[in-house]
Amino acid sequence: MAEKERRISLAGMPLRDVKAEPEPEPEPGPEESGDVPPPGDQPDSADDDWDTDLELDDIDMRKAGVSDAELYLRACEVVGVIPATYYLRHLGSATLDMSHRSLGRKGAKALAIALVSNLNITDLELEDNCILAEGARYLMEMLKENCSIQRMNLSNNNLQAAGAKNIAKMLADDTSIKSLALSANGFLDEAAKYFADALASNFQVKSLDLSHNWFCETGGEHLGHMLASNDSLKTLNLSWNFLRMSGAVALCSGLKVNITLKHLDLSYNGFGSEGAQALGDALRHNNTLLSLDLSSNRVTDEATRLLCHGLGSNDTLRALRLLHNPITPQGALLLLNTVKNNPKSGLEDINISTVVVSEAFVELLESVRQDHPVLEVRYKGVAGYFSRSRKTDPMKVVQQFLEERKQSLAEFFRRIDKDGTMRVHASELKKAIQQAKMPLDCFNIEVFIQKLGVDKTGMIDYSGLISL
Repeated sequence: MAEKERRISLAGMPLRDVKAEPEPEPEPGPEESGDVPPPGDQPDSADDDWDTDLELDDIDMRKAGVSDAELYLRACEVVGVIPATYYLRHLGSATLDMSHRSLGRKGAKALAIALVSNLNITDLELEDNCILAEGARYLMEMLKENCSIQRMNLSNNNLQAAGAKNIAKMLADDTSIKSLALSANGFLDEAAKYFADALASNFQVKSLDLSHNWFCETGGEHLGHMLASNDSLKTLNLSWNFLRMSGAVALCSGLKVNITLKHLDLSYNGFGSEGAQALGDALRHNNTLLSLDLSSNRVTDEATRLLCHGLGSNDTLRALRLLHNPITPQGALLLLNTVKNNPKSGLEDINISTVVVSEAFVELLESVRQDHPVLEVRYKGVAGYFSRSRKTDPMKVVQQFLEERKQSLAEFFRRIDKDGTMRVHASELKKAIQQAKMPLDCFNIEVFIQKLGVDKTGMIDYSGLISL
């Protein structure tokens, strides 16, 4: 390249963040278009060849000592887009977050050119940029040269089947990518096969987010094959898809023999009894999974019973989420009895915080905690509370107990709150009440804690009690 061609011309190039050229509107996903996926996969429009024409030969000035900033500006000039000053301001950062900046496919191309030689960035966030399959191709080509990027987020970019195919080609090359987020990209069952085939030989990716897509029965079969053959994934998010019936069963078959996955999010699919039975069977054999989210999966009391067949012998699962399922107090009691009858159960956190439990559940929980002291169960409330509360008001009992000892509620909580954060954990509060020998049984202790309000992490904010 001639010396004159190496100079960077900034004339007429405003250095401010503006939107690139208009891109086609993304096609609606499952949240916008209803509960039934389209009848068939979209055609794969990707070219069979892997040439993305990054035009590095035209603007590669690295050998001439051109800076990363100059390279990006020149790339924007050649591609025909306005530079994003955010990139220029964060050249030395390990994390580059250019989400929601309307880069478009051409903006993605300019960025890919610049990133070929940028070895500072390890985390690349490009969510919601409408880069489409074409933009994904440029980025995947860039990853052939750049080995420093380990985590990439391409969620909500309308990549569709062609984009999935391009990404799968990159994964098949076993690049340095360890975490990949591809949520809400309009992937259908065909895309699931691309990922399954690629990850059968990829041993680098540890975390994969495929939530908010259109995977159905066939997609579940492909993803099941992926779990059966992959030996590297540790975290998989498949929430907000259409995995049910045969798709759910096939996925669980893969989980049954998987030996590496630790965290699985299946929330908002629709497993029902058929999927719960298959999942229970998988949990009898899987000995690596630590957390499982089955929220909003049409899990009834019968489905809970089928799931418990696996929980009754599983000793590795630590966290189970079952929010927004039609589970009754009887189903909750069945779940807790399963933990009680499994002395090797490793469950530490059960979240059924949308379920109202019975008094028998609260009493049983007290008993179960004798053998499982670290177990925390979050539930919505206790049925029959009003009839019991006419006899005993736990708040008044605690206040009276403290007043007799010339203490206040605030002082009592401050002694528990060693860090002075105005927040205490429910288990710590319960332990303090028991150690103080307050005249409350286990039922009324639970009622007292629930009245104070427990957040999703089991913490209680007692700042409102100061005024009392």
